[in-house]
Amino acid sequence: MNNLQYVFLMRHEILLALAAVLILIVEIFTRDEKKTYVINFSLVLFLLVTIVGFIPAGHGTLFGGSFQGNKLTDIMKDILNLGVLIVFFQSSDYLKKVENHDKMGEFFALIIMTLIGMDFMVSAGDFLTFFIGLETASIPIAGLAAYDRFKSKSAEAGVKMILLSSISSGVLLFGLSLIYGATGSIYFSDIAKHMTASPMLILGLLFFISGMGFKISLVPFHLWTADVYEGAPMNITAYLSVVSKGAAAFIFTIVLFTVFKNITDLWEYVLYGLAVLTMTIGNLFALRQDNIKRFLAFSSIAQAGFILLGIMGASPLGMATVVYFVLIYVFTNLGAFGVASAISTASGVETISGYKGLYHTNPKLSLLMMLALFSLAGIPPVAGFFGKFFLFTAAAQHGYFILVLIAVLNATISLYYYLIVVKAMFIDKNDKPVAFFKSSKAMRISLLFCAVGIFSIGFTSGVFDYIINVTKMLF
Repeated sequence: MNNLQYVFLMRHEILLALAAVLILIVEIFTRDEKKTYVINFSLVLFLLVTIVGFIPAGHGTLFGGSFQGNKLTDIMKDILNLGVLIVFFQSSDYLKKVENHDKMGEFFALIIMTLIGMDFMVSAGDFLTFFIGLETASIPIAGLAAYDRFKSKSAEAGVKMILLSSISSGVLLFGLSLIYGATGSIYFSDIAKHMTASPMLILGLLFFISGMGFKISLVPFHLWTADVYEGAPMNITAYLSVVSKGAAAFIFTIVLFTVFKNITDLWEYVLYGLAVLTMTIGNLFALRQDNIKRFLAFSSIAQAGFILLGIMGASPLGMATVVYFVLIYVFTNLGAFGVASAISTASGVETISGYKGLYHTNPKLSLLMMLALFSLAGIPPVAGFFGKFFLFTAAAQHGYFILVLIAVLNATISLYYYLIVVKAMFIDKNDKPVAFFKSSKAMRISLLFCAVGIFSIGFTSGVFDYIINVTKMLF
């Protein structure tokens, strides 16, 4: 492999780092009255970075096996890039507010820096690279949660995020130290060869699952989620709910499938219990919410429980279904958050009760929100149905029929609370509904992109076929 191939293998990370630096430089040299140019420059630049990421680069390893690149890691990084691109387009109106004019560049740079960390975690070949990527992704997120510096709830969200994230990282690092002590290596391939059901390794596995459970918001490690989501700006909440959670799901799946594959029977029991708790508690708490951010927070917790069904069995089909579901989840959840963000920016309304009568004043936004919620619920023929169907199939393939039944019951419960929002928009009366407004062109493009994804991905069988063919070659 020549030097150019080495560079191209890391094209996602290198381009993201260059993009973050360029955005900050452009902001420094842009006059105050033209600060909005930073938004346009950042959107175009990141669009180019996303497009380049789809260029095939083959596979290989760097730094003695610490960094691994292949078709599957490229797919995962491209999905994360798509999610961030949509978030950036949806953030245009929010960043144009007067109070954000002096920190536009920081918004884009911080998100890109977290994405760099997530990409390094996806391509990690050892636990040192994995942990460095984890901290690179985690630290800027606290700043993003506290982005609205004049709002106490945003500052509180940032403090909670950094404190709880530090605790979870400490727990995870302790687990990694136990694994290193038992195997004498930090490299995934070496640890997998020495993986046995020894007490120290089992304890290390439990600490690892606990630390990653915080990142994915699995019950009982989910208590921070609703408070941080509610306090953070709407667009940051969307990023945390979709991109950050999706990256954590990717990494969790990769490590379990590669490092801990020899003791699958042990961690499947743990994931079984976590899946049941996460789906059920997430759904039950979502029933009680009126704040749209807390509502979508508990919805995302329940969705994390469904993702665990794909991990059960450690099969190529399971890996493919996790990747496919996250791809669908990007368009679906960002569609819902995009509508919520547009309404919040235009009117300040962030409650489900405030959406009453929305269809009469903003029918297009109401229809897109309905489609996104139906996709989250798994109603055919939208993409969410196909995502859940394949997750259930992956779990049933290994005989987890009771777990699938519990998941189906939880999907029924989720349909009820998603319909509460639909009912508020289309049926309930409101003397003072959200007034008609027109979003920016960037927001409309992002919402159109989400709508196309919600409709098309499920019916485009080639997408899932490609993902599963790639996973079969690697697992």
